[in-house]
Amino acid sequence: MLGPVRAWRDGTPLELGPVRRRAVLAALVLRPDTRVSHEQLLDDVWGAQPPPSGRRVLPSYVYPLRKALDPPGTPPARSVIRSDRGGYRFHTDGVRLDTAELTAHADAAHRAWTSGDPATAADRFAEALALLGDEPLTGLPGPFAHAERQRLARHRPALQRDRLACLLDLGRPAETLDGLAALCAADPYDEALAALRMRALYGSGRQAAALTVHQEMRTRLRDELGVDPGEELRRAHQAVLRRDDGQL
Repeated sequence: MLGPVRAWRDGTPLELGPVRRRAVLAALVLRPDTRVSHEQLLDDVWGAQPPPSGRRVLPSYVYPLRKALDPPGTPPARSVIRSDRGGYRFHTDGVRLDTAELTAHADAAHRAWTSGDPATAADRFAEALALLGDEPLTGLPGPFAHAERQRLARHRPALQRDRLACLLDLGRPAETLDGLAALCAADPYDEALAALRMRALYGSGRQAAALTVHQEMRTRLRDELGVDPGEELRRAHQAVLRRDDGQL
């Protein structure tokens, strides 16, 4: 799900068929162990242009998915995709999902970071980032895939930010500068990112550059949004001004 929609069994790639069939699969997989009604599936995959046959078209998509995903001889009642009261349910027993692995790595990273182990946290964040492809749900049609693609894509900058913050906690500011510059350019109003970048610049011996980041952000916020910097950015500014390493 975190790139092109693909599946394997025992290391062998499975043939999932054309993109709309994969979109049906994604709409079920990304609601694991949850009933998805026929009407919801039609809305998810076809949007405002449902097929003329309506929900009667769905078995022609689900049957080949079952055939591809289930071991030979699996009865419908034990299929990974089961009929359920006017809908379908994707059962995750025995299934590894990259989205679940992403969540597990990110959760482990945050637990390590909270417990005071930024080195382990940085490694777990890196493992989570490695799971992300260039584009989640690559090429899938429909409003559900579009919305989920945007939601899943938002994981990348958040994971990158947290990994870079861990590297700062480890006293490795020079390794974070390029990444923080790119994140700040992509989200120029994010004060937390600007504060991290100030920490990294100051930690690399570039106090003047750190103060410039604050000045540019303050001007941008006032001129474009009509607000002043928040508490986090103000604290970073004062710490850099005073060379207060303990606050950075």
